Amino acid sequence: MSPSKPSAHRVIPVIPLYVAEAKVYPRSVSGRYANWRWLLVALTQLFFYGMPWLQWHGRQALLFDLEAGRFYVLGLLLYPQDFIYLAALLVLSALALFFFTAVAGRLWCGYSCPQTVYTEMFLWIERHTEGDRQARMSLDRAPWSAAKLARKSAKQGGWLALSLLTGFSFVGYFMPIRELSAQVINLQLAAWPTFWVLFYAGATYGNAGFLREQMCKYICPYARFQSALIDADSLIISYDAARGEPRGARSRKGAELLAGQTADCVDCTLCVQVCPTGIDIRNGLQNECIGCAACIDVCDQVMDKVGAPRGLIRYATENGITHHWTRSQMLARVLRPRVLLYGAALLLLSAGFALSLQQRSDLLIDVVKDRNTMARQVEDGLVENVYRLQLINRTERPLRLRLRAEGLPGLQLQASGGTELLLAPAAIGALPVQLRLPPQAGLAPGAHAVYFLAEDLDRPGAGFRSKAVFYLPR
Repeated sequence: MSPSKPSAHRVIPVIPLYVAEAKVYPRSVSGRYANWRWLLVALTQLFFYGMPWLQWHGRQALLFDLEAGRFYVLGLLLYPQDFIYLAALLVLSALALFFFTAVAGRLWCGYSCPQTVYTEMFLWIERHTEGDRQARMSLDRAPWSAAKLARKSAKQGGWLALSLLTGFSFVGYFMPIRELSAQVINLQLAAWPTFWVLFYAGATYGNAGFLREQMCKYICPYARFQSALIDADSLIISYDAARGEPRGARSRKGAELLAGQTADCVDCTLCVQVCPTGIDIRNGLQNECIGCAACIDVCDQVMDKVGAPRGLIRYATENGITHHWTRSQMLARVLRPRVLLYGAALLLLSAGFALSLQQRSDLLIDVVKDRNTMARQVEDGLVENVYRLQLINRTERPLRLRLRAEGLPGLQLQASGGTELLLAPAAIGALPVQLRLPPQAGLAPGAHAVYFLAEDLDRPGAGFRSKAVFYLPR
């Protein structure tokens, strides 16, 4: 028997490196959680777009002037030396995230995260130009026509307008927005502000218009470590499988069940259609779930139509679902050790942060000793140390100051121009000074602690103090 001839064309199977994601078309939904989400969208964006225009004593209320190195937060003036407050604010934000996640899962992601907020806004534009879910799917499948081009162009135009407004408002936090708007109107915007406006507009356009759920599923790290922050008593969006399974159709009135089904889930898949990340919550908690509760709203509406109790999909704990607890029984276990620990740390650090800001000095004195000459003898046997004082006015009012030094008997302070000076509002001044000490019996050679004091002449009794070192030679 002759061997078979080899095939003339050998087919090599193509193995894809990744599986292409199907486009998600979220369906519009209404309900109490959707209302809460839109309320927070309105509040956050009212703050974001409106805050740069708010004035405070003749200047922008919230401005991070990187060029001048000054940061204005309402009545507070901060400098790069106050970076510790930014670090403390980041720690507080992290603790707040841990606290709310331990209590009720991804509340931040579902209601206040910029990715969620701007995706909602972009979807609103998309629905008003292309229609709801089915209309958008049909439009994408349809061949190109004048009507399709018009709808797509209107959507892209709305996205671009919102993105440019967002980029413009963001740059307005780092450059006075009234000056920025005047430059835009007169077409005189400089190169760097133009770049940053377009950069942040492009980031908004790409993230909210195209990446959307990909950002939440693959890029954002929060989905990965949320499992370490929640436990069996955290309120999460849950599907009650005991009520819902096995799935099947039932009469709209709920008086009788079809095909012998005894469960409440009618397998309408609306919970999947409204999900912005395209997951099926009936498969359990997943990393992709952002906790927006859209599935709860639509499922409650379906339960109303078929005459079944609401709450087939609801906020519940794992233990609550397993043991069939009531809402009050689940809430009673919210104040568990993990939550109490996070809450106590959050309260203590918040109180410390507020107290630190309240006790913050109006003047910062930074003392730099002359390292070239540690000490030298001048006329009459006086020992002299030379310093450079950097004075930072942390207020928006002028400071009239009188300088003096203390810490060693007979210590004398000399400065060019005298010991009284005027420091302009929000100004940084440098002043060379000398400390002189007459020969003293009993003072050993070496370093001795001294203090520079600046008395506020406009507020009797108020003063500022900074420690330094006076060196006595052998």
